[in-house]
Amino acid sequence: MSPYLVSAILILVYFTIIFVVAQIMKNNSIVDSFWGPGFFIVAAYTFLMVKNPGTRSVVVTTLVTIWAFRLFFYITLRNWNKPEDYRYINMRKRWGNSFPMLKAFLNVFLLQAIINYIVALPIIVTNTSSIQTMSLLNYLGVGVWIFGFIFEVLGDSQLKVFKANKENKGKLMTEGVWKYTRHPNYFGEAAMWWGIFLVSISGLRDSLFIISPLLITLLLLFVSGVPLLEKKYAGREDFEAYARRTNKFFPGFPKKG
Repeated sequence: MSPYLVSAILILVYFTIIFVVAQIMKNNSIVDSFWGPGFFIVAAYTFLMVKNPGTRSVVVTTLVTIWAFRLFFYITLRNWNKPEDYRYINMRKRWGNSFPMLKAFLNVFLLQAIINYIVALPIIVTNTSSIQTMSLLNYLGVGVWIFGFIFEVLGDSQLKVFKANKENKGKLMTEGVWKYTRHPNYFGEAAMWWGIFLVSISGLRDSLFIISPLLITLLLLFVSGVPLLEKKYAGREDFEAYARRTNKFFPGFPKKG
């Protein structure tokens, strides 16, 4: 069977299992914790199916594994023993009382499975490629991934320390990397997928898989990431002032005034 088909089946089964667990727990937001490991499953499968993995396969699988499990542990520990996230509570309210489980499966778990598969395409093409030598473009991709990873880790860790200080309750995090972008963790994640895409390129046909970083960037910037948080803080005077001087997504030096 094609590794693309098997990967799709694995992801579908994986998210279906998470769906069942979420219904038992009555908490659809646990899917956030298991977003990253979905990519690890694809990376591990496509890596292990090759008899003699090459350099690019080792690099991509290593990068995906590091990112996936850091994100898993970060989100899981952050949300441990907490109620369902407000985003998913609002979804339940919009769905009403008719077929709530079916709506949860289709709108959350199946949708995330489809997105997970599309974003994972560069992993599959890299791990199954006969060309395994690293080019200059591939090394550039590693550099972009490292930059994005540092940004995401710094953003998450600085926010965690900020929130741990009781004196900051109700305040906005505007220092550290948050001084250069209002969403350093989302920017970092997008950058990492652009890096993985660059590592996946061994020929012109691989450029088609630009759909992966494009999709995750557009989703974070216009759908599921930035807009939800921006809406949450809209109207607050301190946030409006922060927004005027700080870039929304791409890092830049703070504006005056």
